[in-house]
Amino acid sequence: QVQLVESGGGLVQAGGSLRLSCAASGSIFSIHVMGWYRQAPGKQRELVATITSGGSTDNADSVKGRFTISRDNAKNTVYLQMNSLKPEDTAVYYCKIVTGSSIFWGQGTQVTVSS
Repeated sequence: QVQLVESGGGLVQAGGSLRLSCAASGSIFSIHVMGWYRQAPGKQRELVATITSGGSTDNADSVKGRFTISRDNAKNTVYLQMNSLKPEDTAVYYCKIVTGSSIFWGQGTQVTVSS
């Protein structure tokens, strides 16, 4: 089985920074895409950023210029550096990986930005 362990969430003031990490372990042969999604209370889960095995990235318009996604293929780990955080960034952040045959989600980590 595959496990995703997320870390780095917490409470931060507006304008602050946080770095999320998601480490994948288990029966993983290759990870094509790694990404971060978020879900605020009362809203649907939305894409934040994705990164392919080759390093190509895609960011939501709402986080461009503030968030940076990166990955360490040797460690099967994806990161999300979040700068200039805003109260509207408050949500549960989920890690997602796409392998050759399956999709896996992390358990989520809470990010709360106070004004």
